[in-house]
Parts: sequence; structure tokens; C-alpha cells
Amino acid sequence: MAPSYFNDDNSLLNFVVKEGNGVKGLVDLGLTEVPGRYIQPPDLRINKQEVAGSLENVTIDLSELDGPNHEQVVKAIVHASETLGFFQVVNHGVPLEVLDSLKVTAHQFFGQPAEKKAVYLKEVRPSPLVKYGTSFIPENEKALEWKDFLGMIYTNDADARESWPNDCKEVVLEFIKTSSEMAQKLLQALIGDLGVKLDDSRLQELTGFNLVNLNFYPACPNPDLTVGVGSHSDAGILTVLLQDGIGGLYVKKGDQNALPGNEVWVEIPPMHGALVINVGDSLQILSNGRYKSAEHRVRTTDVESRVSVPRFIAPLPTTKIGPFPELVARDGVARYKEVIYGEFLKNYFEKSLDGKKSLDFASI
Repeated sequence: MAPSYFNDDNSLLNFVVKEGNGVKGLVDLGLTEVPGRYIQPPDLRINKQEVAGSLENVTIDLSELDGPNHEQVVKAIVHASETLGFFQVVNHGVPLEVLDSLKVTAHQFFGQPAEKKAVYLKEVRPSPLVKYGTSFIPENEKALEWKDFLGMIYTNDADARESWPNDCKEVVLEFIKTSSEMAQKLLQALIGDLGVKLDDSRLQELTGFNLVNLNFYPACPNPDLTVGVGSHSDAGILTVLLQDGIGGLYVKKGDQNALPGNEVWVEIPPMHGALVINVGDSLQILSNGRYKSAEHRVRTTDVESRVSVPRFIAPLPTTKIGPFPELVARDGVARYKEVIYGEFLKNYFEKSLDGKKSLDFASI
């Protein structure tokens, strides 16, 4: 059972958040049940029995983008982005040994004693380019997420080597380097199909912010009461995600405005060597709603600890984002107003995760 001194919220938050023990520290105490602060309201829990299967067929072979099947591959990328906002890619150019090394590195980082990780807590971290933490915004959340993370902002290789943890930086840099061409090709396909032409400087504005997270979801004694990550969409343009073989990533299918209890959720099944791609809010705004940012969430498991490694590709904070003018002219209506991405992001992080409510900031 949970130790009695965690019946007090302040002592729990001090241990998990301020002292940097994280959820991993809780699990290491030998908990047999989760503390009350981690118990989600019934309508936000993830019931595995209510999930409508998995999406095993939304897998795209990117090696065919440069061959005679180019048009069919673009069509598949566009269709997935217009409907679910999620798809998996294989033959993407990132070596399998890099993907395997990322998973090992994540387990090693979070397996360290708390004091080794706590040097990257927001209050004491050596640089704003690195942050270790837990949940989403613990001080704003009624129920905490069963997750620890290490976030690393990429500006250039030199800054990364100076700021990021020694045991993480080289493999994460290699992940960024080897996934960049793939990400560029995906964006060229998506933006090209909109009939929009962007010069290099505008493309750099829209994709110039990069963040890589190492996410750690410890085995949980009560997975039916908790969530690894609550229901949300990502704020940026595209997310490139490596998941391990354990599973637990779910995406909402169909009506994004369905009432709680009536949503249809499907699992994105783990596939060795594949990367998961999802559309973010910024691309939904820029496409005037044609591409759909994917609402997704993560379930916990009592079997073993899970890791994932997302790379978030997003606009620079000072960049204005709004529907491309060509699309507004063609559609006859702008479905979103122009906003500064940094302000959109500030609003995103001021609240608890809540489906796709983050898009309300740009809605007309």
C-alpha cells in the first residue's frame, strides 16, 4: 500500500517533484497501490476492454517516396493526416541501432539515483535547454500522470554537447541528425499537396524549434486507475515518436468532439524498427483544418516499465502561424486566426491536458 505520509499532498509533491524522486522513486518504495493524487476521475481512465482494436494497416514504407510509387505514398501520408492524424513509417532512414540505443539510454537515465537526475530540475538545471521533471504541470493538475521525463531542446550540436546529460547527448543528436531528412520529406509531401509553396526561410520558421523527450512510465500497481499521459494533441507541426515494444499509445478515431464515454480509441501497435508520426495543432492551423492534429493518450501497465522518445518539430516561438493564404482563398473562410506560436505554447502549458482544447486559443 502507499506509505501513510503520502496521504498529505504536500509531502507527496515534495518527494516526487521538488526532490526529484519522480514516479520512479515512488515505485522503488515498493508501493502496492497508487497514492490518491494519481487516481484519475472515472471518465478519464483508460479501459483496455473498451478500445476498438489497433491500427496495424496505417504503416507507410518511406523508401518508396523516391521511386515509381511516389504518388501513392504521398496519397497515403495525406490521407492518414486528414483522417486520424497518426501513421507509422518504416524504411525511414534512422538506423535500427540508433533506435535501440535510444531505448537503452532512456532506461539507464531513469535508472540512476534521484540525485543524479535532480541536477536537471527546472530550479537548478545548468541550462534552459534541458529539464527533468514528472507528470505534465504538477502544480496545475488535479490528478497527476504516471510519468517522468527528460526534455532536451535542440539549437545546435555545440549547445547540446555543453548542456545535455553526458550519457544521453550523443545518441539523441544522432536521432535528430538521422530523422531530419525523413521529417523534411514528410512535410514537403503534406505542404505540397496543399498547393502551397514555402521558401527556405519560412520553412525554417515553421520547423526551427526542436525538442526531444525521454519519457519513462514505471510499472504501475493500478494501471486501471491511472494514466501515463492524459488525452491531448501536440502543439507543434509534426511529432516523430519512437515507442518500445510494450504498447499503451492510443489515438482517438472519428468524431473528435464525441462526448466522454462515446469516443472510439484505437491502439498504435508497437512495431520494431518503425517510427510513429503524428500531426500537431500548428499544422492543423496552417492547413486551415484539412490536416487533423491527433488526440492521443498513454495507458500505464503493471507488467514492466515503458519508455518512449518523441521528437517535437515546431515553429520558432516568434513565428506567426495562421491558415496559409492560398487555402483561405480556396476555402473561402479562415477557420483559425493568426497567432504567435510562443503565445499559443504559453497557453498550452498553463493548463492541464484536456483533449484538443488547446486549439481554442486560435479558433475564430
